[in-house]
Amino acid sequence: MSIQQKKSFFMNPHLRDVAIPNNWDRRGLPGWSYHSDAVLELEKEYVFRNHWQIAGHISDLPNAGDYLTMDVVGERALIVRGKDGVVRAFNNMCRHRGSRVVADSQGNCKNALVCPFHGWVYNLDGTLRGAARPRSFPDLDKTEFGLMPIELEIWMGFIFIRFRKGGPQPPVAELLKPIEAEIAHYGVAEMVPSWGIWSQTSPVNWKSVRDVDNEGYHVAMAHPALQDLYGATYFDEPFINGVSRSFATYNPHAGRRWSVAQYIKIAPKAKHLPDHLRKAWIYYGIFPNNALSIMPESVQFYQEFPLSTGETLLRGAIYRYPDETREQAAARYLAYRIDRDTMNEDVQLSVWSNESMLSEAFEGFYLSDLEYGVRTHHDHLRKQIPVLGLETAPEEKDMWALNEALRSRS
Repeated sequence: MSIQQKKSFFMNPHLRDVAIPNNWDRRGLPGWSYHSDAVLELEKEYVFRNHWQIAGHISDLPNAGDYLTMDVVGERALIVRGKDGVVRAFNNMCRHRGSRVVADSQGNCKNALVCPFHGWVYNLDGTLRGAARPRSFPDLDKTEFGLMPIELEIWMGFIFIRFRKGGPQPPVAELLKPIEAEIAHYGVAEMVPSWGIWSQTSPVNWKSVRDVDNEGYHVAMAHPALQDLYGATYFDEPFINGVSRSFATYNPHAGRRWSVAQYIKIAPKAKHLPDHLRKAWIYYGIFPNNALSIMPESVQFYQEFPLSTGETLLRGAIYRYPDETREQAAARYLAYRIDRDTMNEDVQLSVWSNESMLSEAFEGFYLSDLEYGVRTHHDHLRKQIPVLGLETAPEEKDMWALNEALRSRS
């Protein structure tokens, strides 16, 4: 890289070609698609069951027998570390009657997994150890009647699962190759949990949550803390092959708000990072609903899952360096305060946007060039569910068949 190229990169550190096409279609998804039960069923089938989801981080499962559970659109995942140290994923479903094998969201099962319904016992590698009152059954093959595996990959310490094997996305390492070199500077795989995995609900359609998160046009108006911290330098890179990226570095004048002023004052110089990342906040979007957010002192994931057309589960966690200093810990807490306020602001924005789509006066989106990321996310959705390209809502009873017909033509 020449001196001029390096200078250009540090001033405007894009990873990919982000040129916005001329005369692009500025419409978003039709409003009817945010409140359609039939569309939600298509999203479960073609978006959530067959795309990668972040379940957690390997540091959430440090010891043999440690487990996480995760419910997604009717599917139940159980991620457990075996005695051999291997992290595996299974359907959280006993092979006897379908009960949850474990009921808690996180814990340790020591030497075995015991179904609370009838007491079937499974080894930590998923094989069946034995049924309760085994003489009441024919001989049971330990593998055939073991827990059903779920596809799992670990990337930079993050655990990705996919309920339906061989979905439309490539392996995680291939999918995230465009951001690998950048995020590798942070040593994310060695980080440990800060406060555990959190979740809360929001009274909106999941797509409205993602619409807000997929553009920074609203930062200047809606997020005073973020605008104070990095508003002058923020830019978005749209979704390209399932991955988006947003990048910003601290404003020279940052510090008008208390949390921002203290963060800038306390945060130590991140000497483990190259110069252009030492004062950067970066957000990576991973289609359809995952995001990684990285700061000099921490990394977090967050995501959203539909509970209904009008309710969404928000889920995420923050991870820190295992040997963090007091200054890093303080900076991490202040960054959390800034993010907490930002999330609350985004929840309100998504409510206002989502409820407007029930009005007869709603005529759809008209997107700015600064919102091209919203359009590209919608394009990814349209590719999976082509019925979303229709401006007029089909009959709910016809939605599935019409979508299948459109998929067959693509």
